[in-house]
Amino acid sequence: MLGSLSAWPLRGVAQPVGKMARIGFIGGSAPDPVVLRTWVEPMRQGLRELGYVEGQHFTIDFRWSEGNQERLPGLLAELLALLPDLLVVLGPRMAILAKDATTAIPIVALAIDDPVAAGLAVSHARPGRNVTGLSGAFQGIVEKRLQLMKDIVPTARRFAVLTNPFTYGRAGLESYLQKQNVERTLGVRVMVFEARGPDDFDAAFAAMARERVDAVAVLADSTFWVHRVRLGELCAKHRLPSVWGGAGYLDAGGLISYQGDLTAMARRSASFIDKILKGTKPGDIPFEQVTKLELVVNLKAAKALGLTIPQSVLAGADQVIE
Repeated sequence: MLGSLSAWPLRGVAQPVGKMARIGFIGGSAPDPVVLRTWVEPMRQGLRELGYVEGQHFTIDFRWSEGNQERLPGLLAELLALLPDLLVVLGPRMAILAKDATTAIPIVALAIDDPVAAGLAVSHARPGRNVTGLSGAFQGIVEKRLQLMKDIVPTARRFAVLTNPFTYGRAGLESYLQKQNVERTLGVRVMVFEARGPDDFDAAFAAMARERVDAVAVLADSTFWVHRVRLGELCAKHRLPSVWGGAGYLDAGGLISYQGDLTAMARRSASFIDKILKGTKPGDIPFEQVTKLELVVNLKAAKALGLTIPQSVLAGADQVIE
């Protein structure tokens, strides 16, 4: 069984390791204030709560690809050349690249949907390799996002899912949605569209317009994060209600977000770092999955789209942007 963030709070103060530990941290987005507030500062806070002092017990070397995923292999090579004691990586693509690049350096992977399916772990309980970490997604989260869209736009007949093939390919998503009988359950047709970067955005939304889709689910991706304002503008231009994988996307005009508590995940990662620095093999540390999902509703976006959010959706919201 997967661990629970709420069941494993950080308590007390552990005695940190004696030597100065070197942590490598690599992400596909940019170190903007939201990313730092969501990922970096909670991790640092968790380490402080465990008794670690930055600059005395550990240092962190950061690398960011600024949304250009083709830069990731080179940035990863830079970090590995520094011989870190462990790597912290964000997202499935980065985790796979790191796993393929080293079998010796422990890896703490965050925001991994299914580590077994991705080839990162033999099992959730005993990963068995040099990778462990935490997942912010749940089985059925994509379907739940689409269900929320259906609740908001009950007359919808066609939904789009926008993905970056660097992170989630069309074929895999279509196969998954088919296996889950999403179209039959929701009574809509679901079409998957791909965009590798901003040069593909206009074409993807033009294709959605040709297919006359009624709403779009934008899957979380570091490139999409960096260019979230442009994506939000395109959703508004095409008058598409949108559901996203993270509340930060709504700053750019998204309608709703439904995702695991990413800040709690980042804070919890400190416990993984602590165990590894004290000698536990990552293959012996179970992958964990957050247990709390957060629903955020942007009423400003709803007003711009001429939509009324049902009370049933608002009642379940953890945050409402007015």
